[in-house]
Parts: sequence; structure tokens; C-alpha cells
Amino acid sequence: MLTLLQSNPENTELFVADSLQKARLVETVHKLGDIDYRHLAIDLAEDLGWILLKIAVAVVIYLIGKKVIKWVIDIMDKAFSRHKVEASLCKFLRSLVKALLMTLLLMAIIQTLGVNTSAFLALFASAGVAIGMALSGTLQNFAGGVVLLLLRPYKVGDYIVAMGQSGTVEKIDLFCTCIKTPDNQTVYIPNNSIATSIIDNYSQSKTRRVDWTLSISYGDDVEVARREILALLAADGRVLTDTPAVVYVASLGASSVDLTIRAWAKNADYWELYFDINEKMYKELPSKGINFPFPQMDVHVKKE
Repeated sequence: MLTLLQSNPENTELFVADSLQKARLVETVHKLGDIDYRHLAIDLAEDLGWILLKIAVAVVIYLIGKKVIKWVIDIMDKAFSRHKVEASLCKFLRSLVKALLMTLLLMAIIQTLGVNTSAFLALFASAGVAIGMALSGTLQNFAGGVVLLLLRPYKVGDYIVAMGQSGTVEKIDLFCTCIKTPDNQTVYIPNNSIATSIIDNYSQSKTRRVDWTLSISYGDDVEVARREILALLAADGRVLTDTPAVVYVASLGASSVDLTIRAWAKNADYWELYFDINEKMYKELPSKGINFPFPQMDVHVKKE
């Protein structure tokens, strides 16, 4: 036998491996025989009971957390309704607060189950940095939308001028503001741009001053012109009488005397009043001896 093993090294390796396996199997059988199955069952029961207790506590935390989140959202809705916060801002804040509270609740449940949450927090932080860098421009518009909805420099229906565009605000989203121009064009302005620009809101006040510039001929009586213009304004019910209308001599031009006319009207009547008074002055003032001059040039010819 020894001669056979020595002559064939491969058989020697197989014999040794088989012997080691048999030895390990015998050792394992002896160990299984030495186990105290009673204590093992008690340990398993204790561990199972602890696991079930953790699961029960996690379920209780989840149920209580859901009620607390609903209670917080209801309080927010009542506060938004009382302060008349913009609908789009309400929706965004509700979603944001709910997402944050649900994340905290999930972390509390995971912690209760004995799972280390530091890895999750690191993962969320890394994902937030990556998303923030990828969506930097979009997030700026988003932040601008939040600022606009909170500060409310304008609202839907206001007539504004911003970023070289003028029109009536039709919609305020979290990323852009939609306005309708007087010629019925729809313009979308990024909120990041409009939030950092100068905004002229013509609908903020209930009243507005209407200004006209009228040029009359040299030689016309300024007092007559003033009296007739004020009479036109007084006869129009849209002109407010709280602040009297005025007519000033603004400048002496090359071909005309330029008058500045100022009167106050309701915001909604501004343009109609402006155009109607323009037409009335053109039609009625010439019959009162007030003329509208053409550009003139005096040419002097010298004889040599």
C-alpha cells in the first residue's frame, strides 16, 4: 500500500484530503452532540421576542408619526387659508414639509429596528450635492419662485413691467412667471431673473396719475388753453376730484409751447381716459382758438 502511494503522488493527495474531510465531519458530529438545545431554544426565543418587540415599536412609531404629520399639515393649511397664501406656494410648502417629516419618520423607524442610519445620511448628502450641482440653474429659478410667492411683489391679474417685458400676470409657477402682453403674446420669464430685477407693478395702487403733453402754437393764449383743457377733464366722470387736475407750461420748444397736463384716475380707467382725452383735445381745442403747430424753420437769404 505504501509502495502504491509513493509511486502515485496524486493518489496520496486524494487519500490525505479524504482523511481530513472525515476528521472534520467527526468533529462536527461531536460538537452537535455537545450542544445544549434547551439553552439554544431559550436564546432563540429571546432574540425572536426582541425582534418582534422592535417591529411592534416601529409600527407604533409609524402610526403615531403619520397622525402627527397629518396634524402639522392641517395646521399649515389653516394658516395658509387665513393669510391667503398663493395656491402654488401652499402646494409646494405642504409637499416639502411632508417629505421632510416622512424622511425623519423613516429614519426613526430604521433606528428603532437597529439599523445604522449614518450610511443613509451620507448617501442622501452625496445625492443632494450631486443633484444640486446638476440642477443649479433650475434650483435658482425655484428659489426665485419661492421668494416671489413669499414676498408677493405682484399677483395674478396685475399689470407689470419686468425684464423689458410688460403685460398682465397670468400665472406664477415655482420656476417661471407667465404674463400676457397687450398684443396677446404669452411671455415666460424665469423667476431667478425677475426676482433680482426691477419690477414696475402698475396694479399695486388703486389710483394712478395720467399725464399728457400738448404742444400749442406760439401766440396762442395759454390761459385759454388751460381753461378749456381743465373743462374737458372736469366734464369726464373718470377724472378724480380728490387731487385737482393741473396744466403747466413745461417748455418752450423750437416750434411750440409745450404744456404738461396731469390728472388722477382709477387704475382700471387709465388707458381709456388717456386716449379719450387725447381725441377730445384734438377735436375741440381748435374751435377755441388753440392751434397745433407744425415743425417750422426760418430761412434767411442774404443778398451779396
